[in-house]
Amino acid sequence: MKNKRFNLLLIAVVTLVALWSLWPTWRDYSFSTQLNSFSSAQDSLKYAMDHREEIDDARKKSLKLGLDLKGGMHLVMEVDQVDLFEQKAWNKDGKFTTIMQNVRAKATQSDARILDLLSAEFRNENIPLSRYFYDIRNSNQEIVGKLDKESEEALTRAKEIIRNRIDQYGVAEPVITTQGSRKIIIELPGVSDENRVRNLLKGTAKLEFRLLREPEEMLRTLDRINTYLLQNTQNSAAVTAAPPVTDSTAAASASLPVSGISSVAPASLPPGTTAPPAVGKQPSSKPLYDVISVSQYGTAYTAAHSREYVLSLLHRSDIQALLPQDSEMLLAAKPDEGNGGEKLYSIYLVRKAPELTGGVITEAKATFGSQSVQPEVMMAMNSEGTSKWARITGANIGKRIAIVLDGSVYSAPVVQSKIPNGSSVINGIGSLEEAKDLEIVLKAGALPAPVRIIEERTVGPSLGADYIRAGMLSLVWSFGAVSVFMLVYYKKAGIAADIALVLNILIVLSVLAGFNASLSLPGIAGIVLTIGMAVDANVLIYERIREELAEGKSVITAVTQGYDRAFSSILDSHVTTLSAAFLLYTYGIGPIQGFAVTLMIGTSASLFTAIVVTREIFNLLLAKNLMSDKSFG
Repeated sequence: MKNKRFNLLLIAVVTLVALWSLWPTWRDYSFSTQLNSFSSAQDSLKYAMDHREEIDDARKKSLKLGLDLKGGMHLVMEVDQVDLFEQKAWNKDGKFTTIMQNVRAKATQSDARILDLLSAEFRNENIPLSRYFYDIRNSNQEIVGKLDKESEEALTRAKEIIRNRIDQYGVAEPVITTQGSRKIIIELPGVSDENRVRNLLKGTAKLEFRLLREPEEMLRTLDRINTYLLQNTQNSAAVTAAPPVTDSTAAASASLPVSGISSVAPASLPPGTTAPPAVGKQPSSKPLYDVISVSQYGTAYTAAHSREYVLSLLHRSDIQALLPQDSEMLLAAKPDEGNGGEKLYSIYLVRKAPELTGGVITEAKATFGSQSVQPEVMMAMNSEGTSKWARITGANIGKRIAIVLDGSVYSAPVVQSKIPNGSSVINGIGSLEEAKDLEIVLKAGALPAPVRIIEERTVGPSLGADYIRAGMLSLVWSFGAVSVFMLVYYKKAGIAADIALVLNILIVLSVLAGFNASLSLPGIAGIVLTIGMAVDANVLIYERIREELAEGKSVITAVTQGYDRAFSSILDSHVTTLSAAFLLYTYGIGPIQGFAVTLMIGTSASLFTAIVVTREIFNLLLAKNLMSDKSFG
């Protein structure tokens, strides 16, 4: 009697919990239907604003649809391990650069591990790895082991950072898995702004604070590069092919007001300064200054149409050799608008070694400037960063510090006083949306190495709607066919099986909704298979009961012995299926895992409904004398 009460209570609790878990999904569907029913967008917006909290809460807790049903993006990203190993190396020289270039070239043509390619290249050159990596006392095998650990940690860290960025972006139930030693597979359901997501995921978020060289040093460096290009006929001819700067007046840098740091006044060319002459057919006498203009304040800039050429020029090893020691030329992240509306990019000569990096940033927040309507990102530092920032700003009053993110200068303000509280601001940002994305990548942290997208697929919402329709049809047809079969073949006992089947599906969907998992096409396939398994368990029990009835036993005895004797077979089949589903989930990826999850939930629910639910239904019917030996067909 106690066991019966417990079973009834268990069934009631499971049913109520399943309905409670699916209630937000029903509310979300109701709100969506209501919003679509309004004839005007204004009425729909008003309704949405009036019920905003309810709608958001229901949407957050509702059953999510996977990429194949809702539409979205599928990305395969690759961690640049060549760049990672270059960062770990020391004592770099021309030979090391050549080796890494060969490794990079081979990596683009092979799926082999980067570390294997690196080791092979060093063996071919008969150079020990210790010449560039770790301690010279380490053997090649020890260094390979350390680099292998570094690459594994970089892949894991990149995956977690990407997950943090996506979570803060607001994508519901993303699927992020690793494949091999350098690939990350990402599925983002419901994403519509593909370009924004690409930029968000690819950005390394390597934030650095670097000191600028003096303006006189900048002018001397540009003159040295111009003389070199002039002496090199081939380079000079190549430069003359680039479009000239046509606007001679522009702001040299984006302003960045910070407590204790003042923005740099627009360094326009002073009156009387002429713009660079147009390029003629003859080699120019000042090849560099045909694409770069300089003000008397030592501020250099280039036009937007010359930007790519100038970047390629500054990345050349022979040009970099002409720069002062421990120096690098970088371009502004955003252009300024010169007279005539032309876009001009400022050029900065900065120290290579950063004074401070973004690892000390603990908080970032997108907002609008207090003295302007331009978006900016305010940053706070940890205790270590605060003390270093105070020392750096205190020692460089009157000098400019460039805030560099992923190799581009966002601003280069003048330090006016010591900053003791660890605050800093990034501005020169185009839109609030861009500022929010920058906030996300700074909060999530910098990637250990650059990542690039090597494969991308977009699933449109219309295609997802077709998949939903096809999936629901398959689910309805399978459920209908099985239900009708059970009613026709097993008569009254078939009703109990159909009730258990409905509860089975409710349990699967409620568990998915309760754990914020997503339902995909493979998941629907798992539910369909679960329907078959649930019925299979009932068939085993019913056939066993029929055998007992055929031997002349009473209905009560036949039901009791039918369940007892079929239990071992049912348990074996369900445990076997659970084991297979667990292995699929453990070693599978993406769609296979979605199938395995629903199969595991459905198999567990099937065991519960077949053994507990249908038996209690029979006990209830037997207690009211509503069953006979003909109730099983």
